[in-house]
Amino acid sequence: MKIPNIHAFHIPVMGLAYTIDTPIRVAHYGISSVISVMDDELIEQMNRLYTKKFQLPYKEISKKAEDFRAQRITSYLNTMDTIVKQKFEHLKEQLIKNKEAVKNYIDLLPSKSDIRENLQKHLEGSEPLTKLKTFLDQHLTPGSIDVNIMTKVDRETYENKEPRPAIYNDAHSALRGFAESMVNGSVVLSAGMNPKLFGYFESFDAFYPDEKNQLQKKIILKVSDYRSAFIQGSFLAKKGLWVSEYRIESGLNCGGHAFATDGFLMGTILEEFKQKREELTLSMHELFCKALDQKGKYVPQQPLNTKITAQGGVGTALEHNFLLTHYKLDAVGWGSPFLLVPEATSTDEATRNLLALAKEDDLYLSTISPLGIPFNNIKGTTNEFIKQERIANNKEGSSCPRKYLALNKKYSEEGLCTASRKYQQKALAELRDMNLSAEDYQEHFAEITEKACLCVGLANAALMDHKLPVKGEQQGVVICPGPNIAYFTKEVSLKQMVNHIYGRENIIDVKNRPHVFIKELKMYLDHYKKEQKIPEAEQSDIKIKKQQKFRQNLLDGIAYYKDLFKNDTVYFCDDKESIENQLQSIEQELLNL
Repeated sequence: MKIPNIHAFHIPVMGLAYTIDTPIRVAHYGISSVISVMDDELIEQMNRLYTKKFQLPYKEISKKAEDFRAQRITSYLNTMDTIVKQKFEHLKEQLIKNKEAVKNYIDLLPSKSDIRENLQKHLEGSEPLTKLKTFLDQHLTPGSIDVNIMTKVDRETYENKEPRPAIYNDAHSALRGFAESMVNGSVVLSAGMNPKLFGYFESFDAFYPDEKNQLQKKIILKVSDYRSAFIQGSFLAKKGLWVSEYRIESGLNCGGHAFATDGFLMGTILEEFKQKREELTLSMHELFCKALDQKGKYVPQQPLNTKITAQGGVGTALEHNFLLTHYKLDAVGWGSPFLLVPEATSTDEATRNLLALAKEDDLYLSTISPLGIPFNNIKGTTNEFIKQERIANNKEGSSCPRKYLALNKKYSEEGLCTASRKYQQKALAELRDMNLSAEDYQEHFAEITEKACLCVGLANAALMDHKLPVKGEQQGVVICPGPNIAYFTKEVSLKQMVNHIYGRENIIDVKNRPHVFIKELKMYLDHYKKEQKIPEAEQSDIKIKKQQKFRQNLLDGIAYYKDLFKNDTVYFCDDKESIENQLQSIEQELLNL
């Protein structure tokens, strides 16, 4: 029997470490979350920490082992799975024994919930405990333990300066680590298509359906629009692989790396998914069944379950409910606000305080990522301070101990990270030989040295939060919150955050917080204006046509929003005039450009 999800929200992956142990913290309450499996060094440290804490067997996996990366990931996921199941069984025992535990658990449930109603009846009545136990066994389930793999971060590994087989690439190893674990969760694929990695899924039986139409392990695609979902979903379906969820992410209104669309706005993207959802499912089912038949595997007669979810900048219960209801979504992702919930995420106290005090102007899209993709950042991080201090002492660049982003092959066939000292020394030596003017030299110098060591910087907060030693060269903390964090100004409990999501409490003290759609639209307008400032000498017919298309897509999106909010009679009535005025103002500014 399939048990439905308890909650209609999930916690997306945040950085390398901010959600590294979130399932252990919240999964027993039925809350699903995503961890990064990029940093196997951090994973090994967390495995050691939690096996000791829960008195589980631990065996160190040395980097000398042939397949150490995959083995470390498998071992930690197994540890996590064991702990979550233990905590879940303990929770059920408490619910049977203690009515106060039932009250506390009810406080974390959605306001409209069959489970909530039944547990409330138990509190009010005198039903036998055996009946309650049966109910809990049939209706409660832990949240899913999901893992995120950035498809393009698939660095080759070398042995005696010779490349090893592709299955030992970083993303391939991470997938194998997940596939061989006990976890019955999902792998969330982000940052586009990697055909070689996608093909590697075929090696694992866990991703194929059984005769009960169940998948032991599932695939979630993080996508920016319908076209991307259809292309990637079709590619996988033709291999007999089913996408169980399309997770739509706002291009500019999420944390982490920012992947701007061609001016397609969140609302219009969600509308297309809503209109074409059945078409998407049926198209994938046809390709899926044909591939399974050719492989001689079990072929489901009906399409498997397909979820459509969204995330990026959502901040109020009204927005949450509107997305679920209007666009028929299965869940909504809440990311950055959970950075202020110590019960849910691994964030050191100083960084939490920095986030709580952040204003709109403190949050910006930076160019610090070695991947060359815009990266959400916040002013005042310790990483920035240490980086500037290093530059002042003529010691530009990081020692690059992890090398997960050592993907640039300009100076080395094995690849270097553009934030590394080795890369920046070579790049700066070239720069000095170019005989540029002082102004041009400084501009190029800043471009080279602004890159930050994300591998260490994004992991340090978790180590500090758990009072674990931070070894090696100082890097400080890098954090990548979405701009929505500006409106969350204090540390809160898990109960407070869940109550906020479900509309039972308001933890936002900031007045005039823009609607999630308006915030994203303004960011796209700023992005467009920035593109318009590119010198004429650097423009081309292709770039100009792309900008024209971008502008038209924004205007089409504004027209869609005008109609959407005009016809809304349930959710945003109090803000309708303000939203319509903002749309009118942004449209006029766009037309004047």
